[in-house]
Amino acid sequence: MAKEEAFHHRSTLKQKHKPFKRRFATKNTLRDKSKGRTQRAPIKGKVQRKHTRADRRNAVRTEQRKKREQILMSTRIFSGRHRTPKIVAIIPLCSNTNTQSLVKSLFDSVEEPFEGSPLLNVSRFKQTLQLVQVNRNLLDILDVAKVADYMVMGMSADVEVDEFGEHCLSAIQNQGHAAVFPVVQGLDQVAAKRRNDVRKSLQSFIGHFFPDAEKVISSDSTTDLLALLRVLTSQVPKTIKWRDTRPYMLADKVEFAPSSENPQVGHLALTGYLRGSNLSANRLIHIPSFGDFQIEQIDNVPVSMEHAKGNEIEEDDEPVVLDRPTAEQDSLVASNEPDQLNNEQTWPEDEEMDGWKQQMAKMEEEEEQMASNGKRTLRVPKGTSAYQAAWIADDEESDMSDSDEDMDDYSDASSTGAAEDAEEYEDIQLDAAGNPIENEDEGDDEGEDENLLSAEEEAAQLKAYLKERERQNRDDLQFPDEVDTPMDQLARERFARFRGLQSFRTSPWDPYENLPLDYARIFQFENFKRTQQRVVRMCADAPAKAGMHVRIVLKQVPVQASLCFTKDRPYVVFGLHQYEHQMSVVHFTVTRNPEYTEPVRSKDPMVMHFGFRRYNVQPLYSQHLHGGATVNNVHKFERFLKPGEVSVGTVFAPIQFGTVPVSLYLPSSKGTLPTLVGTGSSLEVNPSRILAKRVILTGAPFKIHRRSAVVRYMFFNPEDVNWFKPIQLYTKYGKVGHIKESLGTHGYMKCIFDGPIKQMDTVCMNLYKRVFPKWNTSLWSEHEQTDEQTQQWVGPATEQDVAMDI
Repeated sequence: MAKEEAFHHRSTLKQKHKPFKRRFATKNTLRDKSKGRTQRAPIKGKVQRKHTRADRRNAVRTEQRKKREQILMSTRIFSGRHRTPKIVAIIPLCSNTNTQSLVKSLFDSVEEPFEGSPLLNVSRFKQTLQLVQVNRNLLDILDVAKVADYMVMGMSADVEVDEFGEHCLSAIQNQGHAAVFPVVQGLDQVAAKRRNDVRKSLQSFIGHFFPDAEKVISSDSTTDLLALLRVLTSQVPKTIKWRDTRPYMLADKVEFAPSSENPQVGHLALTGYLRGSNLSANRLIHIPSFGDFQIEQIDNVPVSMEHAKGNEIEEDDEPVVLDRPTAEQDSLVASNEPDQLNNEQTWPEDEEMDGWKQQMAKMEEEEEQMASNGKRTLRVPKGTSAYQAAWIADDEESDMSDSDEDMDDYSDASSTGAAEDAEEYEDIQLDAAGNPIENEDEGDDEGEDENLLSAEEEAAQLKAYLKERERQNRDDLQFPDEVDTPMDQLARERFARFRGLQSFRTSPWDPYENLPLDYARIFQFENFKRTQQRVVRMCADAPAKAGMHVRIVLKQVPVQASLCFTKDRPYVVFGLHQYEHQMSVVHFTVTRNPEYTEPVRSKDPMVMHFGFRRYNVQPLYSQHLHGGATVNNVHKFERFLKPGEVSVGTVFAPIQFGTVPVSLYLPSSKGTLPTLVGTGSSLEVNPSRILAKRVILTGAPFKIHRRSAVVRYMFFNPEDVNWFKPIQLYTKYGKVGHIKESLGTHGYMKCIFDGPIKQMDTVCMNLYKRVFPKWNTSLWSEHEQTDEQTQQWVGPATEQDVAMDI
């Protein structure tokens, strides 16, 4: 039998396994990939390790090193051979405070002779102090507090701080301040048993306004004065951000060179130490009460030997020119010239042409009637000159009255609007040629005396006016924005400029719709924050550095600016950033002063202290949303400044970068101190912020059947019901509905709500109209005020002032 051979498969038919692929190793990976997941890429180049104790210590040391470098940079200008003196303001709070005696005591404590110079060179501490004395003038105290590195509050041990002193403390507290050091005079004249009580009383008083103030120091103790000087020389001045981001100067010397063409205008040279940030000759300089001026040149002036007290001076004897303006110098043009021909223009239709022909025919008839009578009456704004009145047409009367009906919705729309119209406009007589006719009684003094009111009648009218304002304020608090629909006028005509919004926060509202002509005069930024950052960074490259003793030469300055410089008043100037001279719509937050209880109405004239500038303004108030702006940037207009709430004021004003303090003062007519109405800070520069004035029309349910109700007294004719039919209704008990149809001829309407309403409920309809600020902002100038208005800012004279007058 043959041997059997073993069976085997051929090698070509052997199955070979699929080779292993590392990229798709598992089924889970394939499944994840099929679901669209992507595998996370590993982190390359970064070692994830736990921080050790040594690492944490190194990080802390790095932060400490950075802080030390910042402190050295801030204190470098106050040290060295050519150091800048620290400004110490001596502010009298009591009527018998003698600032000159206090300054002399500081000189005597370090055995330095007092020769009238404000510079005190403390050699043992290697520091120089500039002691600035101010009189009891609120404007001077506020100006010196803006530039002071330290403030010494002078008080008395036997006389309490009067009303003027408390007013000064409140004003300084609101605008931001440096470190405060209270000093008491005459403590050695008090009995030894009562001295400690007097100290505690004064410490408690000053701590109410400045909780971080130092302990009360006696000016009669040399030890206390030395301790005060040690703190003043060794302590780093407190940083005030809104002040330190811009250049400023306390001028030591002011020189005026009149122009050959006009002696009332010329070059003004200001000499002093530059502080804050660096200054460029292309920027503008602001002088309080006078405005903004261009720079001619900036010189580096060496410090004189007597001021240096024997220190070596390395500078040359001759001043060195640091900077001159270039072609990029800021202009003094504050507003644009609006082009009225740049508006949208369309070709008129035949119907419009026919209407204009009828209007022209009517105007010709009126001119013929005027020629026959020889006189006519024209309504113009108060203060209009004869030349301006000749160019005002009668057709503008209705437009002016409509644009200025911002405050006529409290109780009776027609009566209040007429009263406000009478305050802003007046009637003048025109002859046949259109020239104003002067009043026949103008030159007759006897006739004027007859027309003048007596003191009793004037007091009675003032009392009635204040009583009416109080009633309007009370009604606005109890029934905010509620208005009665006029019965003698169609509602769709009375509220023609109002609109309905389904949602106050989200409904669209075009911010560039139907803007007034004043909005063509302002400036707007595409990105305000980025512009602000760029403008502030530009100061770092300016040639005139902070801490240098410089002379700034300004051009086209009135001679009154040099006459205001005296030794007993501080002369403070500030540098402006780029674009800060141009006008725009400025918004600021304001909180009402709780001590002032009288009603504050929108458009009331105020004196606004806006950082380092002062303006006459008539602000509009609106609600402040703490969570930020709404989707449509619409904010509710407030007729009155409400107590206990933060509101937003809106005015036309020059652009301001950064957050600066704001204080609103109400000038007094009785010769007393101006009243502090409110305080706050700048918010934004935004012309597109919409101030929506709300009007609430109310009606009463007449018949109710389940979800439907017949409402009356909201309108008085069916045409108005159909006109306002698309606007949503709501009730004070929270129901929402709409108008279904009109009933009858007396304004009754059938409404449908989302639920049954009660008979005691009130049906409301919200209407909104955008309001705009008026172009009435002007620079507040002290030299343009009357003597009585100037004396409002001055407190009772001290014994030092009386002695100087004698």
